[in-house]
Amino acid sequence: MNAHQDQGRGRPDHRDRRDHGDRRDDRREGRHGAGRDAKGRERSGSRGRGGPRRGWSQERPSERRRSTTSSRTVAYDALRAVHEDDAYANLTLPHQLRRARLHGRDAAFTTELFYGTLRAQGRLDAILALCIDRPLDDVEEAVRDVLRLGAYQLLDMGVAPHAATSETVALARSRVGAGAASFVNAVLRRVGEKDLPTWVAEAAPDREQDEIGHLAVAHSHPAWMVRALSDALAAHGRDRSEIDDLLAAQNAAPSVSLVMRPGLTDPEELAAAGAEPGRLSVFAASWPGGDPGGAEPVAEGRAAVQDEGSQLMALALGLGADDLLEGPDHHWLDLCSGPGGKTALLAGLALERDADLLAIELQPHRVDLVRRAIATLVEAGAETGVREGDGTRIGAEMPGRFSRVLADVPCTGMGALRRRPESRWRRSPGDVGAMGRTQRDLLSSALDAAGPGGVIAYVTCSPHVAETLLVVKDVLRRRDDVEQLDARPAVRAGLLPEALEGTELGEGPSVQLWPHVHGTDAMFLALLRRLPETSESAQSPEPA
Repeated sequence: MNAHQDQGRGRPDHRDRRDHGDRRDDRREGRHGAGRDAKGRERSGSRGRGGPRRGWSQERPSERRRSTTSSRTVAYDALRAVHEDDAYANLTLPHQLRRARLHGRDAAFTTELFYGTLRAQGRLDAILALCIDRPLDDVEEAVRDVLRLGAYQLLDMGVAPHAATSETVALARSRVGAGAASFVNAVLRRVGEKDLPTWVAEAAPDREQDEIGHLAVAHSHPAWMVRALSDALAAHGRDRSEIDDLLAAQNAAPSVSLVMRPGLTDPEELAAAGAEPGRLSVFAASWPGGDPGGAEPVAEGRAAVQDEGSQLMALALGLGADDLLEGPDHHWLDLCSGPGGKTALLAGLALERDADLLAIELQPHRVDLVRRAIATLVEAGAETGVREGDGTRIGAEMPGRFSRVLADVPCTGMGALRRRPESRWRRSPGDVGAMGRTQRDLLSSALDAAGPGGVIAYVTCSPHVAETLLVVKDVLRRRDDVEQLDARPAVRAGLLPEALEGTELGEGPSVQLWPHVHGTDAMFLALLRRLPETSESAQSPEPA
């Protein structure tokens, strides 16, 4: 019998438990536990989360017990914020850690548990489904999150089974209720009966019969993403056999990379603050672990957190385009600037070249992020303006004005799944098509905004063929005033000397970076140039 069909008798049944005796606990304590509202938040006047609750020992717990319980509670609250409130993982966890005042080993444990559970969610759900006598979707969502956290500790983190189970049961009791605690206890005991490879062998389809389905479970990605990433490898000149390495790399916790704002800090100052040398970008440094926000250069806005792949995309335009331009170089444009990391790098480089930079952003809250990102550079003299606006219209409003244009377009984010693991569970194949028109319109607008001989960088944080190669091909097909340039020399301009020889950049003319090859997000870059001789005969973009 197929593992997906075997529902087995005698498995824990959460619905039956909740429908009967445990309703008494719900009425006494409230569905989400004593002193909490419907979303699991503490009500004013209620006990702190460390206080005793019904069914808990009244004895003072050890310091280690209080610490680990708090770590799991913070991970749970962050997970609920992602699933219930559509919060971004990279924004909600730091907030939760600060609120709980977790540091050091406890913060590291919480971070691994939270991000690891999000990355492994698909695989964990497939395993949990084999341990429950009903569809997993029928289990209350809050309880599913508790189960995922417990299963991840058992299968992936090497936490002692008794500790993982007992602490997760205590978490269920405090956050969801006594009935949920009994259910969680029964399910996790089933999970703990086998190790991860055994469970994957049971939960995943046979690879020879269904390779995509097998990889989806084994590497915890939606099946449609596995197929799209395999196609992307082939389209960008790599071998499909790399798919295991790519998926595994997207499940690995990324290192923290810092970017030095041009002219505001240097490697020596960052080294004194605790940073290590970067691997690829001439403006990069590596942070060994923990939150770099307390480092003086970061706190003062002279450095910031930014993936090295993202840095290289901005540097390809800000440094690498120096030898590609034909004509004056006074005005630069960032067409989709939020949240402002690439904008700040360009602002510093523009300042060094006596050029000004205009940053456009559609969303008001992201406009504020851009302004904060460039504030220190503006104080240093960078002529950078930030404007709320629609990037698809700038080409018509300001035609032919700019010598360098960055079109870092909205995309599915399939290249940043390491640091934004929730994206893989929120996206659908329909999102790719829905974004296609906007991506084409933005690239067309960027081309119109560029002056004769101006250089345009089309950038996505996705390797998906429909967001990269096909967009560029489609837009170029409709115009006779644009040429595509070889982006590889421009990317090399931003590489450290020691990284020049060993960094693979493909066969060109575009560049696709990969987590499993370059250790960066999967950033895509195409460089285009307006032809001076046909600049006045550009065709209007046709509907996509």
